[in-house]
Amino acid sequence: MSKEQLTSYPKEKIHILFLENISDKAVQYFKDNGYENVTKLNGALSEEELIKAVKDVHLLGIRSKTQITEKVLESAKKLQAIGCFCIGTNQVDLKAATKLGVSVFNAPYSNTRSVAELVIGLAIMLIRRIPDKNKAAHEGIWNKVATGSYEMRGKTIGLVGYGNIGTQVSIIAESLGLKVLFYDTETKLPLGNAHPCKSLKELVSKSDIVSLHVPETAETKNLINKGILKHFKKGAILINYARGEVVDLDALANSLKDGHLSGAAIDVFPWEPEKNGDRFTTPLQGLSNVILTPHIGGSTEEAQQNIGEDVSIKLYQYLEKGITNGSHTVPAISLPPVDGAHRILHIHNNVPGVLSAINTELASHHINILGQYLKTNDEIGYVVLDVDKKLSAQAAELLRNVKETIKVRMLY
Repeated sequence: MSKEQLTSYPKEKIHILFLENISDKAVQYFKDNGYENVTKLNGALSEEELIKAVKDVHLLGIRSKTQITEKVLESAKKLQAIGCFCIGTNQVDLKAATKLGVSVFNAPYSNTRSVAELVIGLAIMLIRRIPDKNKAAHEGIWNKVATGSYEMRGKTIGLVGYGNIGTQVSIIAESLGLKVLFYDTETKLPLGNAHPCKSLKELVSKSDIVSLHVPETAETKNLINKGILKHFKKGAILINYARGEVVDLDALANSLKDGHLSGAAIDVFPWEPEKNGDRFTTPLQGLSNVILTPHIGGSTEEAQQNIGEDVSIKLYQYLEKGITNGSHTVPAISLPPVDGAHRILHIHNNVPGVLSAINTELASHHINILGQYLKTNDEIGYVVLDVDKKLSAQAAELLRNVKETIKVRMLY
């Protein structure tokens, strides 16, 4: 089956909207594949603006600032999929997206190296007290002292969360001569000589540097608080390039002021400005040996290009072939195109009897099914059907009337 035949809906009628200055590589990918109706905007949109903007959009691309609420999703009647051009998907109401049959993709691995390299660089800067010396030099003060300045070799770094980024940091840290400890709520196989800790308290009490690599959940909110900060080693360093709600910044500021912690690097905050140039405040501003960055942990040219390519491919594969690998809402199915057939995608509420109803309805109208695949999650079922070309339009209409149907799409 030729590339040109892989979608029955005219490509010029497919509306694609990219927000938050998504990589031009993503835009070019779709244009190279015949989709010219691509709009790219630099900033995020408010809920009210989104409701208007997504009315006729089929594919939506966002980063971390855009909040996709249930109201936004309900207003997007033509929306097939959302691409989160970042690691997380917490900015999307996944429950609502699942209920409406909108597939949500992200790029969980594309910027791990960017974050891992920066964490190691920050650790070196902080343990040498470079921020203080840099500030003094800019103010015309010569402060050539070794007091409070240390080498990384022989020190201990504790990683809270041992996933994609945590393990990358672990590998680089060990190559620099650091001892690596980690704590994770799930049992993980250590890489190299890394050693697991039984509790967060154990990890922070043994670590010279603590780096956070956890998602934002109810369990991780204010994970680093006044109580746990008391268990940190005297003079330890904290790095948070994970999620803004994980650290109680007021408690951290107090710990830095009283000298219990010797430094910190923070990239993510409970509240962040909507766009560049907006006023930003945090209780950590002006404190000694503190590095503050504007949520740029994964922001490298390489990472943005990788993310742009990764998510674009997932969106394209879903749009043209119905492939849902990597989706957080629609069950994962990956099937090659079938010659001599038309493919129909059917998304429905996951209740008993729907597949039987589909087959009964098609059989009663003498529509031959050449291929069929079903996969479900807790909320919805996803059926891919390859049917006789001559009867595919009739089949699609019949499927729309099956009870519990959420969405039907004639793919090709």
